[in-house]
Amino acid sequence: MHKTIIITGSTDGIGKGTALKFANEGHTVYIHGRSKAKVDKVVTEIKEASKNTNIKGLVADFSDLKAVKIFAAEIKKEVPVIDVLVNNAGVFKSSVEKTKEGLDLRMVVNYLAPIVFTNGILSNITNAQSPRIINLSSAAQSPVLEAVLTGKEQVSDNNSYAQSKLAFTMWSFYFAKQHQNITTIAVNPGSLLNTKMANEAYGQHWYSAEKGVNIIFELALLEAYKNNSGQYFDNDKGDLKGFFSEAHPDAYDELKINSLLYLTNTLLQRID
Repeated sequence: MHKTIIITGSTDGIGKGTALKFANEGHTVYIHGRSKAKVDKVVTEIKEASKNTNIKGLVADFSDLKAVKIFAAEIKKEVPVIDVLVNNAGVFKSSVEKTKEGLDLRMVVNYLAPIVFTNGILSNITNAQSPRIINLSSAAQSPVLEAVLTGKEQVSDNNSYAQSKLAFTMWSFYFAKQHQNITTIAVNPGSLLNTKMANEAYGQHWYSAEKGVNIIFELALLEAYKNNSGQYFDNDKGDLKGFFSEAHPDAYDELKINSLLYLTNTLLQRID
């Protein structure tokens, strides 16, 4: 069945690879990035490689929450039905540590922005017959500190990245409970895949990016995963393919989840 799919952060790495895999299957795919020139280039490349003309570009800077909110409102008008949303956009290394609002860049791009975007297009997702949301988590997950989330304390790149990924996993589980008509899965696509992010951060990789591409594709489309909402897939558990596993213990702690949600909603009220 033909699907309409949005993949954030899909101008390189596993986002781009997954977009191509969806395109090869004939789906309508929306490529997202922060640079129009790069988005246009990738759209052209994927159209040519897949012979699929239903490839479209979206441009938005996920470090700017107000811009993300406006972006979501535009998508809400332009794309009435969204079958699959892959929240893949993320940042690890950056020359800029904080956003113009004084928040940690990784917390904004990896956690707050996808929440704003998802909530902004939620009605379009629920318009789909069997909607799915795939949220990119990571093997790196560390307890979320209020001071880091609110921008009062700066920690290392590794630490803030790990905190942002646990925060997103916690929110993913909460969201799945609130929206049981949407299959929502958090996934660690694999550690140190051959992507720009991993190579910039660590100067090495362990696996091909295809390992991450393949599992995102399967979780997004295969019938076998339609009943796995609110779960965490750890693709590090196997050489070729992982399995559903336990995330960080905090992701199951109701008090910590509620505290995180309170702080998150307080921060997001600033953009209203």
